[in-house]
Amino acid sequence: MLKFTKMEGLGNDYVYINTFEHDVLNPSELSQKISDRHFGIGSDGLILIGKSDKADFKMEIYNSDGSVAEMCGNGIRCVAKYVYDKGLTSKTEVTIETLAGVKKVNLILENDNVSLVKVDMGEPILKADKIPVNNYTVEKSFDGELFVKTKINDYNFTAVSMGNPHAVCFVDNLDFDISKDGFTVENSVNFPNKVNVEFIKIISKNEIQMRVWERGASETLACGTGACASVVASYLNGYTDRKVLVNLLGGKLEIEWNNENNHVYMTGPAREVFEGEIDLD
Repeated sequence: MLKFTKMEGLGNDYVYINTFEHDVLNPSELSQKISDRHFGIGSDGLILIGKSDKADFKMEIYNSDGSVAEMCGNGIRCVAKYVYDKGLTSKTEVTIETLAGVKKVNLILENDNVSLVKVDMGEPILKADKIPVNNYTVEKSFDGELFVKTKINDYNFTAVSMGNPHAVCFVDNLDFDISKDGFTVENSVNFPNKVNVEFIKIISKNEIQMRVWERGASETLACGTGACASVVASYLNGYTDRKVLVNLLGGKLEIEWNNENNHVYMTGPAREVFEGEIDLD
């Protein structure tokens, strides 16, 4: 029997397995099995928590289709809460290794319970070959920062990587079915590694509304890296300031693109839903 914990960050839900206790031999296949919302546990994917040679812990992320993700903002908040709640650490500042690098995480406690988690998501990547993106034009922000845009069908996208690629589009209305356009953009030849797709409505200089089509998982209720990329894109295009409240279908995230060190900081909740055991036979 394999013990698991179901957790969610703003409705972006994953099944978490502690690999200090359990070996997972085929995580890609397992993710597809357990993510099924009719015949499995139901989730956006699988996250493994384990030992790292570079940090306090390591997280491995598998989407619901079995593909590997470099980073998950909502997932890393849940990992931080998990290791603290389960007694794997007593520290309120931990480092977590991901395929997008080592991330620093601060646990914000209230009566010794984790109420919020703040993550240093690192610097956004704006160079086309590093995102990566093809068929692009280079633009310059009002303060001189260079960034790239690409056009797919009738949409103009700003391309940003937060360790994983994002395509951010600004629209006047979010009340539409994003599945067709999301799938098309995710699989566009303009993005050789596929891409996460964000549609953004600007509310004010300090607030935006967002819907997201996640690479390998379809539309989800929230995406932490997507929120970060969207704030970066919103600032570069002159729509917002550097500190923005992001409204997602699953809740709110506070995102700040720090002007001094160029790092993006994400603050939001994490919650355990339930625990259980599954039989792999």
